[in-house]
Amino acid sequence: MIEILGMEFFCYHRDRVDSAALRDELIEEHWSYMDRYAAELIARGPTFVRGTETASGSVHIVDLPDLATARAFVFDEPNYQAGIYRDVLLRRWRNVLGRTMWDFPGGREGGNRYLVLGLGSGPAVDLVPPPGHEGHEGHEGREGHEGRDGLIAYGPLLSDDGTRWLGTALLIRATDPEAARTVLTVDRYADIEVHDWEFGGRR
Repeated sequence: MIEILGMEFFCYHRDRVDSAALRDELIEEHWSYMDRYAAELIARGPTFVRGTETASGSVHIVDLPDLATARAFVFDEPNYQAGIYRDVLLRRWRNVLGRTMWDFPGGREGGNRYLVLGLGSGPAVDLVPPPGHEGHEGHEGREGHEGRDGLIAYGPLLSDDGTRWLGTALLIRATDPEAARTVLTVDRYADIEVHDWEFGGRR
């Protein structure tokens, strides 16, 4: 059994193709909705089609009382209600770094930032980041690779009851997508997705 502290959730809404115009139209409604959860948000921000400014989804990591509240948070969101998203991933999560993205030492600007989403099953791996990857710049990572520092958020994906490991989700500043990917024990996952990502919220 995996022990968890609190009730944290990782939410990833994936955009429907050709929904960009509607997303732009509803941006104020989306921001106003998220304003209601300002105290509960651990991290947030859009993902993008690689190398473009076209949004491909939205990440929200949030601390809420229970699963029912988390489901309401996800499915009442204006973009979801309007049909912008094609699907939603909602999983229990554990905030290994113990802070929000606003506490990230590197700030909200500069460098390449990524969402890394590793999906797996079986024995848990990567419950904590490798040494030297707690979000501080200037450390050399596992196997000497560059680009593994700069963790913004990190934690395991868990079953609804919090007892079963289902993968790992992290936000990171890294040199490139491959450097971001290799923070994880790659051969222990069925699939690892790496998405361009940036800090979200009002500009």
